[in-house]
Amino acid sequence: MTDRQQKALRIAGWIFLSIFLLACVGAGVAYFKRESLLKTALERGIRKAKRDYHLDVRIGSAKFTGLSSLAFTDISVVPEQRDSLARIQRVELAVRFWPLLTGKIGLSGMTLENGLVQVVKRDSLTNIDFLLHKKRDSTATADRSAESSQRTNLADVTENLIDNILSKIPDDLNISNLEFRAMDTDDTLSLLTQTAVIKDEDVASTLKLNGNQATWHVTGTADPASREYNLALYAEGKPIELPYIQKKFNLKLQADTLRAELHEVDRSGGEFRLEGAGSVQNLRINHPAIARADVLVPRAAIDAHLFVGENYVGVDSSSTLHLGEVSAHPFLKYTLKPTKIYEAQLHTGPMDAQALFNSFPQGLFESLEGMKVSGKLRYDVDFQLDSSLPDSVKFDSGLTSEGFQILQMGRTDFAAINQPFIYTPYEKGKPVRDIVVGPENPDYTPIDQISPDLRNALLTSEDYNFFTHKGFNEKAFRVSIATNFKEKSFKRGASTISMQLVKNVFLNRNKTISRKVEEILIVWLIENQHIIPKERMYEVYLNIIEWGKNIYGIGEAARYYFAKSPSELDLGESIFLAFVVPRPKAALNWFVPDGTLQVRNVRGYFRLIGRIMSRRGLTAPDSGAYGFYGVRLREGLRRQVAPVDSLFQSDSLMTDPADVDADDDSEGGTGIGNFFRRLFKGKKADEKRTDEEQSTVQPERRSTPDVITNEPAPTDTVKTRKQLRQERREQKRREKEAKKALEANNP
Repeated sequence: MTDRQQKALRIAGWIFLSIFLLACVGAGVAYFKRESLLKTALERGIRKAKRDYHLDVRIGSAKFTGLSSLAFTDISVVPEQRDSLARIQRVELAVRFWPLLTGKIGLSGMTLENGLVQVVKRDSLTNIDFLLHKKRDSTATADRSAESSQRTNLADVTENLIDNILSKIPDDLNISNLEFRAMDTDDTLSLLTQTAVIKDEDVASTLKLNGNQATWHVTGTADPASREYNLALYAEGKPIELPYIQKKFNLKLQADTLRAELHEVDRSGGEFRLEGAGSVQNLRINHPAIARADVLVPRAAIDAHLFVGENYVGVDSSSTLHLGEVSAHPFLKYTLKPTKIYEAQLHTGPMDAQALFNSFPQGLFESLEGMKVSGKLRYDVDFQLDSSLPDSVKFDSGLTSEGFQILQMGRTDFAAINQPFIYTPYEKGKPVRDIVVGPENPDYTPIDQISPDLRNALLTSEDYNFFTHKGFNEKAFRVSIATNFKEKSFKRGASTISMQLVKNVFLNRNKTISRKVEEILIVWLIENQHIIPKERMYEVYLNIIEWGKNIYGIGEAARYYFAKSPSELDLGESIFLAFVVPRPKAALNWFVPDGTLQVRNVRGYFRLIGRIMSRRGLTAPDSGAYGFYGVRLREGLRRQVAPVDSLFQSDSLMTDPADVDADDDSEGGTGIGNFFRRLFKGKKADEKRTDEEQSTVQPERRSTPDVITNEPAPTDTVKTRKQLRQERREQKRREKEAKKALEANNP
């Protein structure tokens, strides 16, 4: 080593020694003045809380109890002109040394005694409003927010949030009598932590719910240094439940044990990842929107691998869902920008069919309970929706079988309708009358005795592919998703005639999630196992469908409206009956007193359906309106028809199905008429629905109900050119949507 190098080393050594000595001196000064430094820091924080958040923060005493530990007494936090937010008698904190060197605060220990944290709502005001209404410069902040939104990296935000939460969980914890309370004008919810201890990685806690209403325990292990946790929550002598939720939302939620695990938190390749697991034992759910009675899930679990990227969040396909004896691999991803994209997948792999049926939650699918099956089943679904291109939505769903057979029917025998049976329609949850679906009923009509025009017109309008599909129309479902997404409400469904029939013949009338899923399962069983022939399904459908007030089946309908038998119906009468299927109680509203049909809307529907039938060779081409002018209401009914102002008999392809609907069923359909009435109806129409129109007995598929109005527009109303242009644009938009619906229903 040269003399110059030795000299340089000596200089560097003296520099580092000087820095070290200065640091020691500084540390010593800071140590001896730490009390005054602490006081200064607290005063600054209290002033900031007052200035920025309007919080009155008071601390009785604050002092160091060790090299890196602090003790505080008599802490209170009170928002200005609000109820107290927090009161703590005593808290002692110990800080980890090494994280401090990087500017982070991590707790190594915490002791807390006698505390209260409460959220109070009085009318529309709460004592946490300061979190939402922080004082700010509106223009400057808006500019900064716009800039920040462009630069925000979700992975960074999530990593910082999780890191801040986990770093505040101490290795040693001792809490006694800390109460969390939520209050409003009606209720008070209180959760008192009598004890909460973390000692040598063991966790033990006792919590009291609303005094002595329930006692909960948290047990397990916690290793804050390694960020690994395994915790279980259970109640003494009864299930875990929150009566407040049941009272507030009419939702019953009970569970014997809840378990949560955190295995790994990592940042890799620009993504923040979190791996964990969760499980529940004996979960009981009851809500009118879910099922009629309690639904019991003996065991459900998930091994979850979550990921967060720069502009997306999701659940990785390596995650596994467990339900009873079966499992599946989910994939979820939500991309926020530049456009919102929703992605979801679920794949099961081959499953033992009986294991799947055994795993269905008890009380969820009543008609399938007790069913015995054999073979293998596999389910796959793939969904993707780009919010900027909703019409390009991707949806592929399939339940495939290998050697699948039904060995024994469950509670309901689906083959029963292959023989004569009794059908009972319901109005507002009450039975109307029993209808014999068989030769004993003089109005029952075999399918070969029903006019081909009627059969073809109804299929064209409602479900043209009925005889070729296996119960489902995925293209119609994709159109339904796109339509509902664009309209931001449920405007259109995708039920087929098979689904409508199953819903009305085999299922209860309660509009629940479980009923809809059960309907899909039953349709799959019937169609794939060929339990009911297609011809028989359509025959039953035509003989139970509602066509007017207390008018059920094509036999009654043909006689009631036209004094004919079903075999005598001509093309015009058939298209009319297809037209009123979605709104049976409003059928007479479309006639004028002389027995002819109104021109408004109805003629456009005749032309639309007639042209489709003609293109398929189901009827002869017609330059007119395919029988519209030949329809005549039975003379005895004409006295019930209200007069209509002929000045407003305008014609349109945007037919009544777009504007009226008498049924309040929540399912959607695949027919062009159904598409119109669901897609283009207004919200006010929903609110004006009459009681008579709220029938739930009809095997229909509307998504939302509408009202029929025959009131003419005021004669003194003059529309501006701008209004007329807007109406023409809206008309073109509706016609474009109509074509899409036609393509879905009539490929």
